[in-house]
Amino acid sequence: MSSSPVSYPYSPGLEGVPAGISKISEIDSDRSSLQYRGYDVHDLAEHGSFEETAYLLIHEKLPNATELADFRSLLGAERQVPDAVYSAIAAMPKDAHPMDSIRTAFSVLAAFDPDYRAPSTDHEANLRKAVRIVAKAGTMVANGHRIRQGLDPIAPDPAHSTAENLLHLMTGSAPVAKTVQVMDASLTLYAEHGFNASTFANRVCVATLSDLYSGVVTGISTLRGPLHGGANEEAMRMILEIGEPENAQAWIDDALLHKKKIMGFGHREYKKSDSRAMYMSKVAKELGIESGHTKFGDIAEILETTMLERKNIHPNVDFPAAYAYYLLGIPIDLYTPIFVVARVAGYTAHAIEQLQNNRLIRPKAIYDGDANLTYVPLTERP
Repeated sequence: MSSSPVSYPYSPGLEGVPAGISKISEIDSDRSSLQYRGYDVHDLAEHGSFEETAYLLIHEKLPNATELADFRSLLGAERQVPDAVYSAIAAMPKDAHPMDSIRTAFSVLAAFDPDYRAPSTDHEANLRKAVRIVAKAGTMVANGHRIRQGLDPIAPDPAHSTAENLLHLMTGSAPVAKTVQVMDASLTLYAEHGFNASTFANRVCVATLSDLYSGVVTGISTLRGPLHGGANEEAMRMILEIGEPENAQAWIDDALLHKKKIMGFGHREYKKSDSRAMYMSKVAKELGIESGHTKFGDIAEILETTMLERKNIHPNVDFPAAYAYYLLGIPIDLYTPIFVVARVAGYTAHAIEQLQNNRLIRPKAIYDGDANLTYVPLTERP
């Protein structure tokens, strides 16, 4: 006999349900605005840097010139990774997804952190751990890619920014200014986005008084799912399927006619446009012009115009990031790990905030199964 469900307010996927109070970021759906601690993300991407953004998220304020210089130096000094991490990555199957590699890398890295065994409530230790996590993420993603190709890891240059370090280690050559600008902008724009699935999972983890590394691994594991991370990967595969600008209009017409999924458009949190997409589109198209490869930007223009005119749907940040990364020579299966390089700044900020005023996260479930059944002895069951 089925019991009657208890009448609780319920929203599938918990859409629109407040799950906590945070000072880290605010998404204003009506105004298509995203702010990190009160600062518009567009301004941070255009006028600031990922290092400024990471400092803001972790330390709750924008740094002054001295604080920023010290923070950059600290990140540079912490970028080196223990050999045991590389050994663990090398031991994985060669066809393992890079998200599996970075998840494993953080699991191994945790025990090498000198503050790893500090209590989860030790705020100063958490700040130090957050810096090490942000510093080493790019090194592990880039050198993990090299290991998968059968190449030796490259030692990071302490003088490099996060974007420079990532591009240098990935390609083996010094990046040019425009590529650094584009990568830095993408890291800033991807750094934080409220109580998304992976960030919330990270907070649930540390709310048990687990550690920051476990929270980051939980976040990465959640981001691994195609309904969260990977949208930029699918957007690039879609663009490559279109191939040339002269194919774009027919492709989008057919896709709309047959109600196909158009990757990189729309977002659950924004009623109108994704503010992050505006600046990312600008620098992605500039990169195409500067590199002499404008066809992806041309395809993007046709898709963006058609989607806006016919469906009133704008691109989200994953759409321009997809072809920007492709123009930077980044393999498609590294797009989501690069997302990790950015988002660990948000993960650690949320973990620290959760632990500052912690309460175990334990929601209710609405039971909708059988009730009051009679136990039947094993010998009498059909």
